[in-house]
Amino acid sequence: MSNIFEDASLMGNRRRNTIFKDKKPLDHRFLPDKLVHRDEQIRQIAKYWVDVLDNVTPSNVTLYGKTGTGKTAASKFAREQLIEAANNENVFVKIEYVRCTDFTTEYQVIAELCNRLGRDVPNRGWTKAEVVNAFRQLFRTNAFGKKLHLIVILDEIDILLEKDGDGILYTLTRTDNISVLSISNYLDFKKLINSRVTSSLNDKEIVFPPYGANQLADILSERAQLSFHDDVLDSDVIPLCSAMAAKEEGDARYALDLLKNAGELAFDEDAQKVTSDHVKRAKDRIEHNKVTEIISTLPLQQQRLLEAILTLSKQGEEITSGKLYEEYTDVSKSDAVTYRRIFDFINDLELLGIISTNTVSRGRGKGRTNIIKLQCDENLLETALYSI
Repeated sequence: MSNIFEDASLMGNRRRNTIFKDKKPLDHRFLPDKLVHRDEQIRQIAKYWVDVLDNVTPSNVTLYGKTGTGKTAASKFAREQLIEAANNENVFVKIEYVRCTDFTTEYQVIAELCNRLGRDVPNRGWTKAEVVNAFRQLFRTNAFGKKLHLIVILDEIDILLEKDGDGILYTLTRTDNISVLSISNYLDFKKLINSRVTSSLNDKEIVFPPYGANQLADILSERAQLSFHDDVLDSDVIPLCSAMAAKEEGDARYALDLLKNAGELAFDEDAQKVTSDHVKRAKDRIEHNKVTEIISTLPLQQQRLLEAILTLSKQGEEITSGKLYEEYTDVSKSDAVTYRRIFDFINDLELLGIISTNTVSRGRGKGRTNIIKLQCDENLLETALYSI
């Protein structure tokens, strides 16, 4: 069989692509030459990092903000700028980015940092003390003959803290010549850190507010110039993507996904233009993928609870916690969890945005009750549940 990627029809599609010039700028991981509407936050990071150019360990920094507000991009942008400045001034600085969804324990993070800095450490098999000692030796003996300064960017740090505790912060903040930049979507993530470590961290905080619709439009316009051929986008495409993303708490990642998916739909249809209709269908595609992914990773009992909510919702019932538990026990049979445990599941599903709850008063002497509503399309939920 010949190589499928050399098939004439595929090659023809690539050559006559009238929609995209380059998809890479529509990826949220793409780092542009200028990060629009985040100048102030980048300047704040630089203000706290600039001391390293005088061979002084910089302050620890924490970036807060919801998903898609530019935290990761701003930290990487500042990293590139600092590395350039340090090279010009002959200062030895390393800035290592660690995504805590990939490295979820202190051992894994320290071992990875050792390996990146030239010290071979196995991913398992050593004691934590041995790994930490090997890491700290890197700062005592330096083949470059200079004092090494290390800035560690810990993205989504709350995931690591929830899984493995705050030992990573204690180790890093108690090691000479190291500073930490933590990134979190949650303002209250420090409740996962004990007071001893909080005192050692002594961080500077920078908040990233959600983007407004006009700001999102500026971001999309800049990326569109790099990604699409001229005059391919209808005039209402970027405003519509921006408005939809503004409703999703100002999420620039969502805005970029909308624009990219709309372009891909137009390409698949051999259309000459990307239209608002493509954007609306792109929204449905993204929502479908998101809901399917979330539901497929839920524990079995939460999937059963969602099945019960779906059944009651399709019946047009007002879903109280009492009715929901009855339906849930019918779905789960003898494998049902307790009524009290159901409230934990309800809270989890609400945090994921799949349902909403509202506490209402039934009047004097009748108490209060929770009303539960679906926040996603019934047909979409049904398809996701029964395809698992």
